[in-house]
Amino acid sequence: MNLARPTRTLIRHADGILTGLTGSAARAQGDIAIEDGKITSIGRIDARDRDVVIDATGCVIYPGLISTHHHLSQSVLKGVPAGLNAELAEWLLQVPYGFWRKIDEHSFRIAVEIGMIELLLSGVTTIADHHYIFDPSLAYDPAEILFATAARLGPRFVLCRGGATRNTRSDSTGIMQIPAESCDEMLSSAAALVARYHDPTPAAMRRIALAPTNLIWSVGPDDIRVLAAGARSLGIRLHSHLSEAPGDVLQCLQAHGMRPVEYVGQHGFLGEDVWLAHLIHVDQRELEILADTGTAMAHCPQSNCRLGAGIAPAPRMAALGGRISLGVDGAGSNESCDMVSEMHTAWQIHRAICGPQAVTVEDVVSWATAGGATALGIPNTGTIAPGMQADLAIFELSHLRYAGLHDRVAGPLMCGGSPQVRHLLVGGRQIIRDGSILGTNDADLAKIAAHVVKNLSTPMVSPSPP
Repeated sequence: MNLARPTRTLIRHADGILTGLTGSAARAQGDIAIEDGKITSIGRIDARDRDVVIDATGCVIYPGLISTHHHLSQSVLKGVPAGLNAELAEWLLQVPYGFWRKIDEHSFRIAVEIGMIELLLSGVTTIADHHYIFDPSLAYDPAEILFATAARLGPRFVLCRGGATRNTRSDSTGIMQIPAESCDEMLSSAAALVARYHDPTPAAMRRIALAPTNLIWSVGPDDIRVLAAGARSLGIRLHSHLSEAPGDVLQCLQAHGMRPVEYVGQHGFLGEDVWLAHLIHVDQRELEILADTGTAMAHCPQSNCRLGAGIAPAPRMAALGGRISLGVDGAGSNESCDMVSEMHTAWQIHRAICGPQAVTVEDVVSWATAGGATALGIPNTGTIAPGMQADLAIFELSHLRYAGLHDRVAGPLMCGGSPQVRHLLVGGRQIIRDGSILGTNDADLAKIAAHVVKNLSTPMVSPSPP
């Protein structure tokens, strides 16, 4: 009879740990032991003969980062000239809405792979992607490609199934914004996705959420209520964009006589199973409603700065007991998929406005980890503690950027720049080793992407009239 102990993974010699927790529990020291995908102990741990040892000398350890709002399809739409200096509404028309018909299966696959690899290389272990083009004219299944790529590369993946029930065009350009469908069609599609992919367990690798694209412009008030109830009957969470631009607030006031948070709340789209992207243009009463209902914010500071949209009052909402997470948002309005840069920006912009006490390194790391796990409803992730899933980002600090650093554990966030991920684990399984994603060969990916961009930049030829 073989009585040998099962193999254990032991991470040793790290310079320090940021746990994703707050207060005195935010920092830790020592080794981390992992068994069956979970953290079993932290501290001084004696090695066993059968241990798999990961050497973290010269590194610091964070929980795997969680991006709660993204648009992976935009990873081949970086720096589109027509959208570089445009405000949100014009940028939408010129970039995502202007290109979606040109993104074929090959372009989409390349975009998804670029985006996921970038996120992983910045320490992300869970990705929530808000994909909102599910048009019958597409010759491919976006959900299948997204989940297959995630399964191959290794992160936890949440598909936020977007869409619209209003079929609108820009009066100035005639560009179709989002293909419309009925509530029944959207919910039927979501139900099929849930049956195929959704895992409701606390440590899920695959999830579905329902995510009407914009609650002010893309769906009507009756539809909001129907979609919210339908999602809850399927046992899935709710997501959307809200209050990203002043026009959202003005339109809601003019059409419904109330501000957006109150409006969507009256139609059932607030609660602990809801997280909303941006929430820039919200007043104090709206912040109180969000905090009281447990509705989470997906704070996307880099995209918001890039588009000149404003800065979400994340620290004020957090002070009310509200739930804050971070999202990279799409590379079409960010030009990168880098969660460390997102944390660095979040740390700086609130301090620039409200002073150096506004937000701490520990606050921002908690938003990017524990806050994301709460927003997505995956509670066994997001923090480094015994019993939690071993989703871990091990950052290398040997680069010259970190030379002279006194508070080494805060280095990845404070110093910004290109993150140096030595190892990345999801559920104890190593998906990045010594800076390389296992099982991939992306040497030619940049060249392939250049061809995709060239093809996308070629004007579409309209059919000749009969």
